[in-house]
Amino acid sequence: MSPARLAILGAVLLGAVILLFDSLFILEQQQQVIIRQFGNPVRVVAEPGLKFKLPFVQDLVLYDKRLLEMDPPAEQVILSDQKRLDVDTYTRYQITDPLRFFQALGTEEMVRSQLRQIVSSALRRVLGNVTMASLLSEERTTIMTEIQNQVNANAQRYGIEVVDVRIRRADLPEETSQAIFERMKSEREREARENRAQGNERAQQIRSRAERERTVILAESQKTAQILRGEGDAEANRIFAEAYGKDPQFFAFYRSLQAYRQVIGEKDTTLILSPENEFFRFLNSMPGGRSR
Repeated sequence: MSPARLAILGAVLLGAVILLFDSLFILEQQQQVIIRQFGNPVRVVAEPGLKFKLPFVQDLVLYDKRLLEMDPPAEQVILSDQKRLDVDTYTRYQITDPLRFFQALGTEEMVRSQLRQIVSSALRRVLGNVTMASLLSEERTTIMTEIQNQVNANAQRYGIEVVDVRIRRADLPEETSQAIFERMKSEREREARENRAQGNERAQQIRSRAERERTVILAESQKTAQILRGEGDAEANRIFAEAYGKDPQFFAFYRSLQAYRQVIGEKDTTLILSPENEFFRFLNSMPGGRSR
């Protein structure tokens, strides 16, 4: 075979390989594709595997079959009770009709922009008819379902299905939160002052009652002590009188001993008295007794 024929054969084989590679493509499990011919869609392929298309005149537009997520920035919404909330949402959607999606929007960037407007409108419509108390109660599930239904109804014309719309966070605006915080702080301080005043009043009442009870107890105790002391003195006098009646000399001696104890005591005491002094008569009368 001549070199010219070999070159032609090589060129033909190379062209065949190029045509083969340009006409075959592999569709992944998570993908779906629109085959366009000269820019116009001609076929939708959703089943995975090795697929065929016309080389050079047809091209592919791939879309994801999985659930996609959109996380728009938070926006401020006014409720029916005129409360303002900063609401942060997220949305999960799926491209269910690639052809309609391609004809209506074309790219996923376009669908995110359009879907963001749909979610914002539904959010304002639904939340504009509910109160803060309803949003924080068990009605929240019903409210979220209504938002999702409205978003899905408007999104289906673009070939997408919205499977979930959720409020991730709903907070009061910073200035409103600060005002509420200051009001709550003032209210708690007022309650604290009232509680302290009531506590001081109660403490004063308890102290007054305790002081009054203390005075009564001391008075009764002193009264009882005086009565007992008087009864004791009377009993002592009776005993002394009885003892004096039985033995006057011993009673006089006992009283003298008490006088000695009180005068002399337990410490060293020096007394200078006449030996004939009546104070030591019992000591002088004892055998060998002599006052010193």
